[in-house]
Amino acid sequence: MSDEQQAQGQGAASGERQALVRVVVADDQTAVREALATVLDLQPGVEVVATARDGEEAVRAAEEHAPDVILMDLNMPRMDGVEATRLLTERFPRVAVVVLTTFADEEYILAALGAGARGYLTKESGRQDITRAVRAAAAGQSVLDPAVRDRLVAAAARGGVPAERPAGGLAPDLTRREIEVLTLIGEGLTNRGIAERLVVSEATVKTHINNLFAKAGLRDRAHAVKYAFVHGLVKTPG
Repeated sequence: MSDEQQAQGQGAASGERQALVRVVVADDQTAVREALATVLDLQPGVEVVATARDGEEAVRAAEEHAPDVILMDLNMPRMDGVEATRLLTERFPRVAVVVLTTFADEEYILAALGAGARGYLTKESGRQDITRAVRAAAAGQSVLDPAVRDRLVAAAARGGVPAERPAGGLAPDLTRREIEVLTLIGEGLTNRGIAERLVVSEATVKTHINNLFAKAGLRDRAHAVKYAFVHGLVKTPG
């Protein structure tokens, strides 16, 4: 192998290392924690750098290992997942938290998202869904399990979730394309799904999302789902 080929190979390997999504798995059940760590470690571009048995260990792991994503259970001893997410958001804002839990009640969903979680999945999610959510969170995207999105929309329908703006219509300066993107977010599509539906790049979708979030005063994808429902862009599930 020539020096040039070797250098190219080393550069490619370095690029792959830089592209790795570093993950901490936090769950108080040993079997679940170890199974998740094993599954994620087998995925290309994902590396589990630590596991944690509770929220306190998750926060320490973030400090020690500087992960990109923490896959967080909610019901854990000593410090639960919501409190750990709140601390992580305050201390390590670049670390994305993706909740993976058995609970899909709106109080848990709203508490976790309010604490700063970037994604929320139930433990019925498959390994591909979990892997996609981890990668999406590392890329700055939010991911909601379809069942979670439906709960949020249903809560908004009952008036249990306040709208982000007064019910006087959409933000007036939203473009037609931004409204289309907002509608698709409300329907539960990921950035990739929106890009495929609109036949544009994911980078273009991200730009539209950033613009509509700024114009409508939205903080995250969960609030966008509620906003889309309140303004009649999506309908109540069922």
